[in-house]
Amino acid sequence: MPEPILELQRISKRFPGVVALSDVSLSVGAGEVVALIGENGAGKSTLMKILGGVYQADEGMIRVDGREVQIRNVADAQKLGVSLIHQELNNLDNLDIGGNIFLGREPLSGGFLCLVDRKKIAEQSRGYLEKVGLNLPPWTSLSSLSIAQQQLVEIAKALSTNARIIVMDEPTSSLTLTETNRLFQLIAELKSAGVSVIYISHRLMEVNACADRVVGLRDGKNSGQLAKSEINHDSMVRLMVGRNLDLKRTETRLGDPRNRIEFRDLVSPFFPSHSITLTIRQGEILGLAGLVGAGRSELAMTVFGITRPLGGEIIIDGKSIQVHSPRDAIAHGIYLVPEDRRKNGLIISMALRENVTLPDLWRYANFGVISYASELRTAEEQLKKLSIKTASCETLAKNLSGGNQQKLVLAKWLSLRPKLIIFDEPTRGVDVGSKAEIYRLMRNLADSGVFILMISSDMEEVLGVSDRIAVMREGALMGVLEAKDFSEEAVMWLAVAPVQTNKDSAASRHTTLKGS
Repeated sequence: MPEPILELQRISKRFPGVVALSDVSLSVGAGEVVALIGENGAGKSTLMKILGGVYQADEGMIRVDGREVQIRNVADAQKLGVSLIHQELNNLDNLDIGGNIFLGREPLSGGFLCLVDRKKIAEQSRGYLEKVGLNLPPWTSLSSLSIAQQQLVEIAKALSTNARIIVMDEPTSSLTLTETNRLFQLIAELKSAGVSVIYISHRLMEVNACADRVVGLRDGKNSGQLAKSEINHDSMVRLMVGRNLDLKRTETRLGDPRNRIEFRDLVSPFFPSHSITLTIRQGEILGLAGLVGAGRSELAMTVFGITRPLGGEIIIDGKSIQVHSPRDAIAHGIYLVPEDRRKNGLIISMALRENVTLPDLWRYANFGVISYASELRTAEEQLKKLSIKTASCETLAKNLSGGNQQKLVLAKWLSLRPKLIIFDEPTRGVDVGSKAEIYRLMRNLADSGVFILMISSDMEEVLGVSDRIAVMREGALMGVLEAKDFSEEAVMWLAVAPVQTNKDSAASRHTTLKGS
């Protein structure tokens, strides 16, 4: 191990009723990539927030370059060369990209007038955007960017501080394989320049690819560490959960082609030059893959009625339905588990009980008065069914872990009668134990007759969970892979193939792939 430039020694942190960290230690050498792993609630983010000046430790010591330091706030951390890329993005969507990168550190001009130098911001931002592979003008409004693009802006912001120690908390949770590989190249460049990286991820393949050393946390305590030669999937799982987890794919379900939901010539307003014709079979999990900007989430928004389709129809039980709003979708049993659960899936300032019953609130009302007892019965039933870990149905949604928040989004839909559930990035920011639970829930739903469409940027997830894989690019459906044709190469071949607008060409591409 290189000589440590950072040492966290015997750190403890308590919140009311909770011991978040107990006697935790971590050291990082110059130019070293240390992966910090553990289930949600293990204390990883709390430890990094102490390093970043967001929290202060109750006990323990921090050393930088061998000397003890006090980190009272974020400014102290930045002066010491520490930069955090948070799992929950801290961007301001009312600013442009350049404004976010240099937020609080804006270069000034104009002498005594102290005007923000927009030209310098644009010039300097371009270099950082190029490094992370985001080819957009610095004056682009952040509100127009996807979550993946916003994540790249957050990484560019960290690079702009010229930090010596960069903490990356789930940096690839919304990135495609191509963008993830670019990030790994960037990490290698940072290592060569002597910059240290603390890498937090639930994607163990990524940890295996980029980490020099792995440190595990479990229940707020150190659970061990692995040298480079010891890093493998099973060893990391044991550090995280104390046991082995069997996450291998089960037998492929072919689904009954007679029982199906069809999107027939469906045209999203985001991609008006392409129509989508796609079939989901009952009993299967249909994966939807593609690069960022492929149109997967836009298709989900159209099917769920967030945006009105420009043409086409949805066929359920042999009948054509029109979905012009989420209310229409819900009435037909079409539900969406969105990519950003905190922003679009839950009202995090409300209790679990209120979130579960919100989609069909009148069901719990008598003469316009909501029955608390009726709400509570449904909420308790769903929390028990989905094994949501919480002290009470009155716990606020914001206080749940990522995995339990995801299950809460699902709980509100399962209290109704789902026909089709669209999962958009179902395990984003979720630990390996909760992932296994969510996969089992999805499989059980499919087995019970619910149609499942799963959108995912995690290649391991797409290949391991799907029964068939549909691949999109730039709003067009490029082809559908059967299980016997699954491979990373096959998915990527479709994801980057040239887009043609006529259906005969699309069918030809699919036939060519199947015969190759």
